[in-house]
Amino acid sequence: MMLKRLMAAAVLAAFAAGVAVAADEPQVLRQQMMKKIGGSMGAMGAIAKGEKPFDADVVKAALTTIEENARAFPDQFPAGTETGFETEASPKIWENMDDFKAEAAKLAEVAEAQLASMPVDQAGVGATLKAVGAVCGECHQSYRMKK
Repeated sequence: MMLKRLMAAAVLAAFAAGVAVAADEPQVLRQQMMKKIGGSMGAMGAIAKGEKPFDADVVKAALTTIEENARAFPDQFPAGTETGFETEASPKIWENMDDFKAEAAKLAEVAEAQLASMPVDQAGVGATLKAVGAVCGECHQSYRMKK
């Protein structure tokens, strides 16, 4: 009985260690960053569509999240992370790293500019979403593999 418990604990500990290691992998970190950006776009989209009332705090938080993650995003693409963890990153990223970094910087700059001229109503959020979304779309066209 004690041996079974020890074995179960060992298996559980090994699994937990594997999850902890995976969480630090650049592929996992960049996926988490993209989910944060996607969540921010979704929050603004709900306001732009009228599904949620205009809330300046939500918009400010969303744009801040996009800006911060876009600035840190290129650091999550070191050589050797082209595959694994169900990455959707295109090999073109590593072939055109300078351009990829420029795209990420452009997203951060657009988010920062939108923050500086904070939208004040639903229509403004729609315009902000369009501006930010255009940059997201450009990068995804070039650097995200199609499923």
